[in-house]
Order: sequence, then C-alpha cells, then structure tokens
Amino acid sequence: MKIHPHDRVLQEFASTLAGDHGLLVDHLADCRRCRERIVFLMDRARGPVKAAGMAAILPWPAAPDVDYGPAIEAAERSLRAHARALAVERAEASRRIVELLEHPPERREMLMRNHPRFQTWGLLERLIERVREETFQDPEEATDLARLALSLADFLDASYYGPERIDDLRGRTWAYAGNARRVASDLPGAEKAFDKAIRHLRQGTGDPLERALLLDLRSSLLRDQRRFDAAMSLLLRALRTYRDLGETHRAGRVLVKLSTLHEHIGTPERAIPLLHDALTLIDAGREPRLLLTAQHNLITTLAEAGRFMEAHGLFIQARPTYARFPEAWTQNRRHWVAGKIARGLGQAREAEAHLVAAREGFFAEKAAFDTALVSLDLASLYAAQGRTEELRENAEQVLAVFSAGQIHREALAAFSFLRQAAVAERASLEVVARVAAFLKRLRHDPGLAFSGPVQSV
Repeated sequence: MKIHPHDRVLQEFASTLAGDHGLLVDHLADCRRCRERIVFLMDRARGPVKAAGMAAILPWPAAPDVDYGPAIEAAERSLRAHARALAVERAEASRRIVELLEHPPERREMLMRNHPRFQTWGLLERLIERVREETFQDPEEATDLARLALSLADFLDASYYGPERIDDLRGRTWAYAGNARRVASDLPGAEKAFDKAIRHLRQGTGDPLERALLLDLRSSLLRDQRRFDAAMSLLLRALRTYRDLGETHRAGRVLVKLSTLHEHIGTPERAIPLLHDALTLIDAGREPRLLLTAQHNLITTLAEAGRFMEAHGLFIQARPTYARFPEAWTQNRRHWVAGKIARGLGQAREAEAHLVAAREGFFAEKAAFDTALVSLDLASLYAAQGRTEELRENAEQVLAVFSAGQIHREALAAFSFLRQAAVAERASLEVVARVAAFLKRLRHDPGLAFSGPVQSV
C-alpha cells in the first residue's frame, strides 16, 4: 500500500479485531522484531515482494534542469543508482535478517560468506541495530550478534561501499558491543571493545554522528567505573554534537543520561531541569521506551525531592505510556513510584498497597537491591505509623530472602541493624532514613562498609 488508508478503512479494520487479535496489533506497533517476522512469514505464503518495488516508493531528488556536462551527468547517474541500490538493500534487510537468524549460529557466518544476498550494507545496518535492541534484554545475545555483524563487515565489497564507511560501521558495532559487555558487568571487556571502536572510527570517514554515538555509549562505562568527571565530559561533548547536527531526539537521550549521572554523583536535584528539557526533545514515536524512562525518572526524582503534587500530575499524564509496557520490569517500578507519591500525599493505605505490590514484583524478578529499597520505603511507612511489629517482619522477610548471599553483605548488615532496632522498638523514621540512604549509596559504590547508621551517611 503506497498511500495511507482512509480513516474509514482503518475503522473497519479495527472493528474486526477483538481479544487477543487486538493485543497482537498493539504488540506489533511496538515490536520491530515481530513486524519483521510477520513480513517474512507473509512472503513464504504469497511469494516475496520485490524489494525494488518497495524502494521505488521512496522520494528521490529530481534531476537538475541545468546541463553540467557529460562527466557530471555520469557521476549523478552513478550516485542515484547507488542510492537506489542502498534503498533496495535496506528494504530487503528485514527479510534477510529473519532468514539469517533462522539458522543455527554455527551456520550463519558460512551463509554470509557464500551467499551474496547477505553481503549487503542494509543487512549490516540492521544487524547492528539488533545489537542495540538486544543489549538490555539479553546482553549475551547482543554480543553474539555483534560478532556476526563484524564478520559481515569483512565480507562487504570495500571497492563498492568504501573502506572508510565500512570502518565507520565496524566502529559502531564495537561501540554497541562494548555497551552490551558493560550491561553484562564485563567492564574490562567493555573497555577493550570501546578501544577497538575508537581505532576503527579513526580509520573511518570522520563522521561526527558516529563519534558522538561512541562518546554517548562510552560515558556509561565511565559512569559504572565511577569516573564521573570523565563521563560528564563525554556526555557534554556528545550533546553539543547532536545539537549542532540537529539531532534533537539523540540530544534528549543524552539529557536523560546526564540526569542519571547526577543521581550517581549525589546531586539528584540537578536532574530535574535536564529531564524537563529531555521531554521536549524526545520523539515518542521513534523511541517510546525512552519517553517512559524520562517521564518515570522525572516523577521519581520529584517524589524523592518532596514535590509530590508535581509528581502526581506528571504520573497521571504518564499513565498511557506506562500502559504501553505491561511487562513486570515497568509495572513494578510504576507501583513503586505510585507508593512514594501516595505516601507523600498522606494516602497511607494506597501507599502500602502499591509498595507491597512493588516488593512482591521485585522479589519475583529476583531484583535484590530494588526489593531491599522498596522494603525500606515500607519500613518508613510503618515507622511513621508506629507499626513496630510490621516493620520487624518486613526486615526479617528481606533477611530471609537474601541471606543466601544474593545481596551485598553490607546491605545485609544494614537490614540486620534495622531488624535489631525494630525488635528493641528503636526503629524511628530517622533510623530507617539513614539505612535507606546507605543502601542507595551502596548501589552506586559497592566499596562502602556499613558500620552503624551515623557513620554510613
């Protein structure tokens, strides 16, 4: 279909959807992988759609009226042919990646080496994008896909695509591989991957967008290494480049990362204006999860700063975005921040219901630190109400779950202290707040030692 269907057509289509079919369409709207898969399966049923036909619907610049001579005409024809060929490759890439990944890992490289249909720039771009998509869901899979992408880069025709441009994509692949290794807690491996990314980009075209992406991703490694000043410097350089190039969405993403860095540094109040600015720049259609991240982080930061009415208003606005991501990871955090806001607004019963739901969800996720932190929010609620018995039981539940060594030993020490205080009926709001402050610092600085509430803050 080369034009957008009329609203009546869409309305008729929507009226035929019910139950699971409607949920399936909602999922397809957000999941590129499943869209690619369904196109591939449709091709099997009816025969492949010509990629050249798909590429033909893209707008191409008209030829100039002025005759610049045969040499320039020939160059123009060559460039236009190359652009059309690239458009065909990109149109085919969604099918090719599904076809390639259907095979077991040990056969994929052989197929790329022996079949020219896989040796395309468009497929390499899509593989690299898949690395990015998989990083937070399955970093090991992302690393494997990065290896596959690097192998494909070796099979591309350098005389056709250009060796410098291929090195640009090698650099991008190594940068995403470094980020995947970071997410998997392999910081030395991430460092090596980023070093390789730098070397390839130096051999590339010098594209400022590729360099900015590397700065953006590498800053996360520096943050995790607690090299905060260096991380801040890289992010500010990336932000300047994105703004200079008119890449407003990418600039919004950097602002979100800057806000997170301020939380690590211990200056969360500086995150608030950054997140407000980010929300004006993020393209929700391009990356809806980034929009949710910015909204959720802003709501949480406002709540923790005691600005509960602002947080509540933004939380109401964000409800449709939360609803788009029904997975446990998102909904547990929605319950958590809703509990924080309700408690701040004096709605104790609602706050307890949300915090208990979040704690149970985090426990099911085996998210140790989040379970501990939301338990401390519950402890604070119980302490304020003088519910010493519930406070003690809450601390004992956390200790029972994590005493097997699934949580940092210093966190266990902090919860043991809290339980002892509850048993002695000395677990005041101040004690709970001090233990919570220690755990938040411990999350970003595992080298801290718990030696009592006064020394730990």
